[in-house]
Amino acid sequence: MFYLFPLLTVAIWSGNAIVNKMSYSVIDPGAISFYRWFVAMLVLTPFVLPSVWRKRHVIKPYLGKLAFLALLGMVLNQSLGYFAAATTTATNMALIISLVPLMSMFLSVPLLGQRLLPIALVGAVLSLSGLVFMLSHGDISRLAQQGITQGDGLLLIAAFVYALYCVLLKRWQMPLSNWQSVYVQGVCAIIMLLPMLLSSERVAITAESWPLIAYAALAASVIAPWCWLKGIEALGADRSAIFMNLMPVITALIASVVLHEKLMAYHYIGGLMVLSGVILAQHKPKILPKQEELASAA
Repeated sequence: MFYLFPLLTVAIWSGNAIVNKMSYSVIDPGAISFYRWFVAMLVLTPFVLPSVWRKRHVIKPYLGKLAFLALLGMVLNQSLGYFAAATTTATNMALIISLVPLMSMFLSVPLLGQRLLPIALVGAVLSLSGLVFMLSHGDISRLAQQGITQGDGLLLIAAFVYALYCVLLKRWQMPLSNWQSVYVQGVCAIIMLLPMLLSSERVAITAESWPLIAYAALAASVIAPWCWLKGIEALGADRSAIFMNLMPVITALIASVVLHEKLMAYHYIGGLMVLSGVILAQHKPKILPKQEELASAA
């Protein structure tokens, strides 16, 4: 039963990659980025604002950090995804974003003082090889001659930005609940995204765009995080994180049906290499009781 929470979260986030792709033809990236967080914060306000207001004096010293986190996770990461949709596929989106845990591991070395295990390095090489294979359509010389698409490049930046966001979230421990942190970040994001909205051309909420905005704002920004936190409470962070590896698979299946994206051999081969590398890098060797005694004695 508890496995349904992380599974539903991953399914919703997989659908969000489809929304990213569909949105580009009906609304400007800057507009949907703004509407997404405006609507999400509007929904959360009655539930979260009272506690945020009571803790305003506690929050004040952390406003700078919360604003920077908002810039990374809610402004840059999301906006880059919407802009990337013009020149890449939903399948590529999910595969590239699946590298976030791997990038987070490497960023954790200088920022959190963590140590990389040899198996993580092997996983990194395998994932990066799979990514290169996929982006080159199975022909490395093609990648050397033509490079990657602008959309894939933006997604790589988005993945790095979100990985940095995740690591800084751990580094900057704050005396706030998850929802209080998200709410303050969301308000900061709305302020930062306002200039993008004002400089956009297609800003009208139409019959075609409002379902996409609603999905991004409610399903992806409110329901999915709630389910994710429930999953972590029941299963733990490590076991829940494993479900994230299903996102490229679910996205590819939805994209093939909804967007009629064709899956080629290089998608299967490259995608399998990427996912295998990420799973390998996430593997944590079990420490036997005798080993624990030796470690504590040292």
